[in-house]
Formats: sequence, C-alpha cells, structure tokens
Amino acid sequence: MRFDLSQELLEIRAAVAELCARFPGAYWRALEPDGYPIEFVAALTESGWLAALIPEEYGGAGLGIAASSVILETINASGCNSAACHAQMYTMGTVLRHGSPAQKAAFLPKIASGELRLQAFGVSEPTTGSDTTKIQTTATRTNRGYRVRGQKIWTSRAEHSDLMLLLARTTPEDRVERKTDGLSVFLVDMREASEGLDIRPVKTMMNHATTEIFFDDVEIPAAALIGEEGRGFRYILDGWNAERILIASECIGDARWFIAKAVEYGAKRVVFGRPIASNQGVQFPIARAHAATEAADLVRHKAAWLYDRGEPCGAEANMSKLLASEASWAAANACIDTYGGYGFAVEYDVERKFRETRLYTVAPVSNNLVLAYVSEHVLGMPRSY
Repeated sequence: MRFDLSQELLEIRAAVAELCARFPGAYWRALEPDGYPIEFVAALTESGWLAALIPEEYGGAGLGIAASSVILETINASGCNSAACHAQMYTMGTVLRHGSPAQKAAFLPKIASGELRLQAFGVSEPTTGSDTTKIQTTATRTNRGYRVRGQKIWTSRAEHSDLMLLLARTTPEDRVERKTDGLSVFLVDMREASEGLDIRPVKTMMNHATTEIFFDDVEIPAAALIGEEGRGFRYILDGWNAERILIASECIGDARWFIAKAVEYGAKRVVFGRPIASNQGVQFPIARAHAATEAADLVRHKAAWLYDRGEPCGAEANMSKLLASEASWAAANACIDTYGGYGFAVEYDVERKFRETRLYTVAPVSNNLVLAYVSEHVLGMPRSY
C-alpha cells in the first residue's frame, strides 16, 4: 500500500499549476458577476486536460479518474474555479461505459479537440429535487427518433455547451416494475435541437453559469439514445460516482487554498505585538481543517482507485464528497475568520472562493442524502426516505 502520488500525477499537478498561474485572482474578479472564463477553458482544452478521460484512440489522454481528480484539485488549489468546465470530465463515465462505438467515434474526437463542448448535464428538475426517479421530462418515440418535452433546472454551462447528457422518462412511471426503470439517457446535440429549446440563465450568489431549460417538443434522433432504452438510471450512476469523486477533489483543492492563505496571512498579520497565528484561537480551526482535508483526501484516492479498477465505489465516492465538502467549508470559515474584515474585501479573493465552495455541501448532491445513502447502503439501516 502506497500513499505517495506517482511521478505521472506529480508532473500533471505541476503542469496544471503552471497553466493556472496565467489566470490570477484579478482575472477571476473581472468576470464577476456574470462572466464566463472563456480564455481559461480554452487554455485547458488546448493543453488536453479536459480530454483526460477520453481514450487515446479518440484523441484524448487516456487517463483515469485519479489523474482527472488531481487536475481539478490543482485548478482549485491554484485559486481558479474548475466549475466552469468540470462536467466535461464526469459526464465521460456514462459515455465511455455505455455509449455505442458509433457515438464514441462521432463525438469523442471532436470533444477532445475542443471542436465540441460537453458541459451540460440535464438531470435535476424544479418539482423533483433530489428524487431523480420522479422526473417529469419525457422523451416520446416518433418515426424519426424522440420528442422531448419538459423542464430542467441547475443545468450548468448549457449556454457554453454544444452537447448535453440528458435524462428523461421514456416509459410512464405507472408502467414500470421498479421506480428506477423507464428512464433513458440521451447525448443531445443542442445545435441541432435548437428549435423548441429555451435556455434561461439563473443568477446565483457565486459566478456560476447555471440555467433552467425548457423543452417544447424538441426533436432528437434515435441515435442520441445511449445504451438501452429504460436503463438510463443505471447508466447515470457511473456519471454520478465520477462526479462525486471529482467534486471531492475540487473541494480538497479549495480547502488547501484556504489553509495556505490563512497560514500565510496569520503569520504576517501582527496584532498586540505578535502574529495572530501564534494564538491558538487562530491556529486550531486551521489545523482542524487541515486534518479533515487530509482524511478526505485519503478517501478520495481510494474512491478513484476503485473506480479506475471498475470495482463498486458508490460508498467511497459519496463519502469522499461528504468529507471533502465539509473540510473545504471548515477551511473557508477558518480562513475568513483569520482575515477578519479583510476576508470580505474583494481584492483578497477569500470571499470569492468562500462563495464558490459553499455550493458543494448541497450540490451536486446534498450531504444529507449522502448520509442517508451511507446509513442504508453501507450500514444496513432502514430506508429513511
């Protein structure tokens, strides 16, 4: 059992950090409140980092989720924000494992090169929240394919994406044996499905390009279906496990950014004749956040190791997200307490990162649902919902 990163992962971390250094805090502050980091995403694409999970035969790097997690962790640890582009990584789990050879040949090379962008993940709906099996968006068979009707919410980056991974109901709920049946996944080319597709931005407390989408009888071809009709919920789980691991990695990166900032500021800020970091009231919250971050990091790496080996990793993926999001939030609070009033000043970037990392205790899955999952599926307790 080894706990050190391989030479390859260390080299990836160094290369990504070097790229991120070209996009300092001033770059991100200039995007507030509604900008999108076009140049940053383009640089990641050109360097091949967003194609990390795409096999080499399709023009990607052919790396695993462990490498991808280091990429996203490094982005956030550098003070940048990977939420602008992370979906292109975690949607790959569904496409790579369940997409047809024709779909992979048609889309993966163009995604790898940057000609096509796969950033939109259409799952959540206004009336269902976390109860995915109750989604109301339907995909009805037609002579030419499917007609999609319904609404999605929190579909981030839809305005900056050419393709969308969409979950829709293809069999009415009252006609299936299990509630997870009758849902299907589609790889939708939004350029061709523009008629009847209405994308509306949703303003949030952080600079995050999220939207609500209305499907008014949008026609999509039969070839857009991924895998078998009605088995989409199972397919989407692959994307969710990857998503949990990668979000955990981003949180770990955020936490390390906050901890480094707090340590640096605490050492140089002198009050009552001594550095404030010499006070245990300042030290202990930072040290506790660091310990929590290191623990979350171990679970993250275990989850990634299992995922890359094709082994069950639902428990580890969910727990890594839970622990990492709580660690990053603890680090964020410790950092802003260390900075005091200056933590709220825009020029220090603490308040920007503070807002960004707050998202991850409630999204892409609420930590309460993670606890419910662990209670039922890991500990064997009665279902609570």
